[in-house]
Order: sequence, then C-alpha cells, then structure tokens
Amino acid sequence: MDKVIVTGGAGFIGSHLAGALIEKGYEVHIIDNLSGGKKGNVNSRAVFHQKDIRDFAEIAPIFKNGKYVFHLAARPRVQVSIQDPLATNAVNVDGTLNVLVAARDAKAKRLVFSSSSSVYGNQKTLPLRENMEANPLSPYGLHKLIGEQYCVLFGVVYGLEAVSLRYFNVYGPGMNPKGAYALAIGKFFEQRKKNKPLTITSDGKQSRDFTHVRDVARANLLAAESAKVGKGEVINIGAGENRTILEVADLIGGPKVFVEPRLEPKHTLADNKKARNLIGWKPEITLEEGMEELKRVNGINGNKIV
Repeated sequence: MDKVIVTGGAGFIGSHLAGALIEKGYEVHIIDNLSGGKKGNVNSRAVFHQKDIRDFAEIAPIFKNGKYVFHLAARPRVQVSIQDPLATNAVNVDGTLNVLVAARDAKAKRLVFSSSSSVYGNQKTLPLRENMEANPLSPYGLHKLIGEQYCVLFGVVYGLEAVSLRYFNVYGPGMNPKGAYALAIGKFFEQRKKNKPLTITSDGKQSRDFTHVRDVARANLLAAESAKVGKGEVINIGAGENRTILEVADLIGGPKVFVEPRLEPKHTLADNKKARNLIGWKPEITLEEGMEELKRVNGINGNKIV
C-alpha cells in the first residue's frame, strides 16, 4: 500500500481528497493544525498528525516513504490575507517551502500543489487560460503564484516532480460558510436555513465558475498519477461554465437582499482544455446536480425547510 501525505486534510477540500485516496487503496497521512479544518473531518481510516506546516522539524519525519504529497494546507481567504499579510505569508509561502523541502528530502515521487484562480486577478478576456500573465489582486493570490513558481524551481534544481492545480470556486458538502469572502453558495445555505434573505453583493450579475469538490478531489488523483505532468505545470481545475450569483440564489430559493459591492473580479471562467489533455480530467457534476445535493444535505425541499 503506497503512502501519501495530505496537508490540510482536515479541511473542506482536503477531507474529500483524503477520502478519495483511501477508497483507491492509499495509506493516507494527514497533516493539519486544525486552525481552519475540523477534527470531525478527519477520515477515520487516515493517520492524523496534528502539526503545523510552519514547523519544518515537526512535519519532515511524516514524509518518510511517502510516494505522493498533496499540499492543500493554507490560510485561504483573500480578505484575511489583506488584513494580516504577515501571518498568511508565513503559512502560505514559508509553509509551502517547508512542505516542498520535506517532500524533496523524502524523495517523494510527486507533489500536487493546490493553487487558485486568484492568481489571475482581473483579466481583459475570458476564459482564463494558464498562459495569461498573472495579476494577483491580494496577498493570497500572490502567495499561490509564489507556490507555483517554487514548484517549477524545485523540479529544475532538485528534480522533484510537481504540478499545480488552479481551483475555481470550489463548492460542495462540508464547505465553510463563514468569513467575509466565503463562497456565496455556503453563505446562502446558512442564511436559508435561518430563514434569512440571501445577501447578494452589487447587482448579483457577477459570475463564477463553480466546481464541485468531488471533481476537484478527482483532479488531484489524476494529477498525481498522470505520466504527462510533473514539471511544474499549471492546470486550471474549473467546470468551464460561469453562472451568475443571481442564478445560484434562484436555485436555492427564498428572498434576496442586495448589499454594497466589494473588491473582487467581476467574472471568472476557466479554460479547462489543458486539464483534459494532460491529466484526462473533465467536470462530471453539474451545478444543478450539486445544488440539489446541497439542498438535501441542508434539509431544504423546494421553498420549505424540513
């Protein structure tokens, strides 16, 4: 049984990935300090290490004999990175470097880095393609860009295989509805369950490329195992279809209220051809299917909360 390491495996995406890896027969070791993740998210069949990626000496021994490393641990909020750039840099940049060095020293076969569409910032044209010049609008977006570049560098200098996946607006069961910049879907369901109106920023016509978390987990497995990647490639993981916030609100149902706009890209849309060609990935779960699942999970039946 091959050993793999998942940093951030108690978080939203990481816990789904850990489950998918276990189902494929891997021995999964999770590293998470529980600052954002939850102990309840940790798969009972995984080996859990409550450690902080900022502490190299503590995490390095865990990587011994690891075949693949999936690096998801991060402080993932744009607004948090703006408010506290020092602390977020320590996790997202220094922590990423620690994970890369630990993977290199353990002679891991490949590292899969969780990046973000935040790297793009505002672009003049859509869809967003990997060969566009990066234009991050926040420390968080910059942190992810630095992580991608470190992955390339570790391949060139040390021979560590790596690939970076840029996620687009990941949603699904277990998402975190908290925080000023939390994904709209999670916040909407939280409001709906409390019989509160759905708060929509600006006019609600801004659009996002919503991508289901199980599709994202599957992309990580494919990126680890594909023979076509490993040299620091950057790959969009997005559904390839953008939907407005108003459309999402209508799928959930209930009253709406409009609030002041905030600093964010007006639209996101992934070109996912590279993912199809290099790792054989394409989205399998439509937004309608994902939303129906979330309505069941949240006890919403039509316009009624059950």
